[in-house]
Amino acid sequence: MPKLYVALIHYPVVDKNGDIIASAVTNLDLHDISRAAKTYGLKSFYVVTPIEDQKELVERIISHWTNGIGATYNPKRRRALELIRVKDSFSEVLDQIADAENVYPITIATCARKYPANISYDKFRAMLNNGKPYVLTLGTAWGLAEEFISKADYVLEPIAGKTDYNHLSVRSAAPIIFDRLLAP
Repeated sequence: MPKLYVALIHYPVVDKNGDIIASAVTNLDLHDISRAAKTYGLKSFYVVTPIEDQKELVERIISHWTNGIGATYNPKRRRALELIRVKDSFSEVLDQIADAENVYPITIATCARKYPANISYDKFRAMLNNGKPYVLTLGTAWGLAEEFISKADYVLEPIAGKTDYNHLSVRSAAPIIFDRLLAP
């Protein structure tokens, strides 16, 4: 299995005006992305937010489905939500992965806009076979801030549909990306 991690970034992201913000965590993102991550064999799903009440909310949701009544009610959901790790910053994500893998992961940003140096899904899929750890970063709100994207090792090409409309929710985009990278 490839050493692929995913991080859902809530800060720094941009709003519809392009201003850098911290976005709110949504329950649906936690459930849908963790289930997709578990289905495709990702190692962990990081939720990154510096906002204390948002971290507490995530921990409460996870606890309900992993230790509370939800764990008995839906054991499959429990297995998926056990992948979630909550962190204050992306640097904490990188440090935790480096501790687990004995090397810092290669970072792959996602964006709905094209970049001159985008890597294709085929290239990234081939890279995943080299045994190195990777962390795929997904943005909330209107996407990752440019300052965040510019620090990534690579930027994955955007998901392209059959029209010029390109504004998928992150919980819709994540499983498409996972499938393009990890489907047999």
